[in-house]
Amino acid sequence: MPDLTQPDPVDEGLRVLLTEPSYAAQTLIVTARLLEMDPAEPMTGLARERAIDIAADTILRTLPEVVCRDSLARLYAVMPPPVNTTRGEYAPQLRAAAKGL
Repeated sequence: MPDLTQPDPVDEGLRVLLTEPSYAAQTLIVTARLLEMDPAEPMTGLARERAIDIAADTILRTLPEVVCRDSLARLYAVMPPPVNTTRGEYAPQLRAAAKGL
């Protein structure tokens, strides 16, 4: 006879937390995707901030303010500086930083 019991909600919640990227990592990944839309353009601080704003709005807008602030603080803590590079070269650096989150 098959097991018809429902999974424990706490176990299911932990599984999701342990297998999905954090909100900060998700925001970095979306930022990288946005920057790859113009890969040959120079990477500037303004381009980075615009991409982060769009990514944060996409990922974090429905979350509590404290979660948004914490996620952005974590994001900025691991973000490499955009020095003499193109957007296409910078995007993989963001993905690598996201892996650490």
